Amino acid sequence: MPSFCSHYASEDIAELSRRDDLGDETPVLRATSDARNSGYDTVCVPLTNEKWKARWRELCILNPEESPDKLAIEQRAEAWRSKPAFFRDEVTVSRLDEAEGLIPLISDWLELDTDDDWVRHDAEIALHQELAFASYLNAQCAILPPPSNRTQVGSYARAINACLASIPFMELSVRIPIYDPTSVLNGPSRSPSPEAARSPAESGTPPESNMTTWEMWDTIRTMCGYSPRLTLALDLSPPLPLSSSVLDQWSAEPVRHLWLPASAFIANAKGYPVLPKGTQSFIRDIMKLQPNVILSGTRAKKHSRGGEAAYPQYVRHLEKTSPAIKAAQTAGTVENFAQGYQDYLQAPLQPLMDNLQSITYQTFEQDPVKYRNYEEAIYLALSEWPHPGKVALCVAGAGRGPLVARALKAIERSKREAFVYAVEKNPNAYVTLQERHREEWGDEKVKLLYGDMRTLDVPEKVDILISELLGSFGDNELSPECLDGASRFLKPEGISIPSSYTAYIAPLSSSKLYNETRAMKDPKSMETPYVVMLHAINILSDNGGGISGTCGPQIQECWDFDHPRKEAALTEQGLPLTNSHNVRSAKLTFHIPNAGVLHGFGGYFEAVLYGHVGLSIHPDRMAQISKDMLSWFPLFFPLKDPLYLPADSELTVSIWRLTDVRKVWYEWYAEAFLPVPSSSVHSPIWRDTLSPMSASPDSSFLSAVASTPTIVTSPLLDVPQLTLELPAQQLDRQREGVSLVKISQTALHNPGGQSSWIGL
Repeated sequence: MPSFCSHYASEDIAELSRRDDLGDETPVLRATSDARNSGYDTVCVPLTNEKWKARWRELCILNPEESPDKLAIEQRAEAWRSKPAFFRDEVTVSRLDEAEGLIPLISDWLELDTDDDWVRHDAEIALHQELAFASYLNAQCAILPPPSNRTQVGSYARAINACLASIPFMELSVRIPIYDPTSVLNGPSRSPSPEAARSPAESGTPPESNMTTWEMWDTIRTMCGYSPRLTLALDLSPPLPLSSSVLDQWSAEPVRHLWLPASAFIANAKGYPVLPKGTQSFIRDIMKLQPNVILSGTRAKKHSRGGEAAYPQYVRHLEKTSPAIKAAQTAGTVENFAQGYQDYLQAPLQPLMDNLQSITYQTFEQDPVKYRNYEEAIYLALSEWPHPGKVALCVAGAGRGPLVARALKAIERSKREAFVYAVEKNPNAYVTLQERHREEWGDEKVKLLYGDMRTLDVPEKVDILISELLGSFGDNELSPECLDGASRFLKPEGISIPSSYTAYIAPLSSSKLYNETRAMKDPKSMETPYVVMLHAINILSDNGGGISGTCGPQIQECWDFDHPRKEAALTEQGLPLTNSHNVRSAKLTFHIPNAGVLHGFGGYFEAVLYGHVGLSIHPDRMAQISKDMLSWFPLFFPLKDPLYLPADSELTVSIWRLTDVRKVWYEWYAEAFLPVPSSSVHSPIWRDTLSPMSASPDSSFLSAVASTPTIVTSPLLDVPQLTLELPAQQLDRQREGVSLVKISQTALHNPGGQSSWIGL
């Protein structure tokens, strides 16, 4: 759980040092004690004080020409540069007991990104000096000053990277404002239109730098090689909008601290400090990352009631009401079930090559939602079966028998006369099946068949074929290939449960997943799809059609499979001649509304079991179709190298499902394009997603981005999901003269299945 930290500024520490009741306590120890009495876990204090700042400025900033001691100052400056060190009265912390649990603040006046080369050089020496002293005190993390000069952010990043190399073990957290409100309101236009000289509100052009702070962070972490010891201290001082997709990018970043000043709070009707709704919403969402909360200025009595303790109490209330925290604490939810597995990479199962262990079966059998939906689908199929007499069912891939048990319950509910064949190839699971057959089912209801469903013969053709061979991407555990063989069991008018399944994909940003795949060292790991409980991620796309008007929805369909398959050429045994009919490919285009970094793709599936009953891990529909289903986490297709995508770019993703006689594998590739409107095209209408001001009904500056009319439907949902629509005449005007300029691309991943494949 997140810890709460009270920020003590230099003047606060100085005030404590003047108290006459300290006894044996130092000012820092008294600050820690006072903070804990006010509901905090620890304190955050500047590592140095004004005396250090004055000495550094005298040595490195003040003009020695104006001083009679010019030579002496230059000599002292060179002596310091050669052997940087503090005097005792220049630091606020000097003892291990003071530093225990404390978060040190590196001097925020260090100009690591100034345009002055000499000042920047000396600031870097001072940074190394302060971090070395923090490391000496066994500090686990230090908060760095925020970058402030976009043109020199590379110099800032280079200095931080040098510190990561020279200061081992310690985590460095860069303090970054969540956004720069002045740049949002006053940023220059990047429109190619001759009308660009007009104000943003008049011309409909976007402010250039409404992503500046994130872009600065992206530059820093990229130049630091995505070091896992480099994290974020996200400054929430600026007011936040009620809703903004721009802010979602931070959920994919390593946010270790939230910096929350008392000035960000407003007084409620009773005078107690509360946060504006936009900030409330963001904190509730970001709490899934469990950041430490640093509260600043809470002793200044900015609010009439509540005192200092009211601030951490209020933020703790937001934490408790966070949807992610509540779900994680609620038994039966996916979030509760998956604790400890968030963003943990798991290799997909090899169901045909490997025999699963009993503990794996047991884990999947804990999913009541999946088996409830299977039972309901079987019940509906039996109830609607048009032919009189006994109904024959076959469970292909019976495992330890949960589907057999559910099929028997559905038979009892439907009051139909029926019989079940249970097919299983795993010799170990077959032992458990025999035990359940003897103890629970008996020969009158169930007959066990041992063997591979692709080659085994059943005593009779069946009416309903039931299987649970689905993977996280639908087909990635070879359900199509398995059911090619099992479909021989079905009568011509027979029913397959599931009857179809569809694979979906979305572009993701996640520095955590990128670092997890890199940490494996093996180059093949960057071309291997993984099963992952996605957590610290951001879906980069939206439902807009983009400037070109050709983009699809946020999460797009790749392909589907239907069962039983009717069109295949078969051998005399009823098996397909080759597996080429199970090859698939998709080429999809996504609109990227805000700048971001692509680290891979999330793969999802949705299955129709029978009629309106299904299973889904599609992010937008799983809550309606199979809420809290535990059996499947999404599939993550990683990229070997991150791909930067500017705002309003378009991403084209190509993905293939390929096969030969021995295996099935996926290949994937992406290209990024930037739409460039010609001078004859009117400027598009842009969203000011960060402005805290409300939009007037006729304000084009705050209107939505134009998008193609897109309807994303599901056979399992009655209500289609609609995106924004633009009148056709306006859309045609927007498309005219727009060309796509290719700006980047990835490598082709996993060609020929060289790194990952599923064995047939």
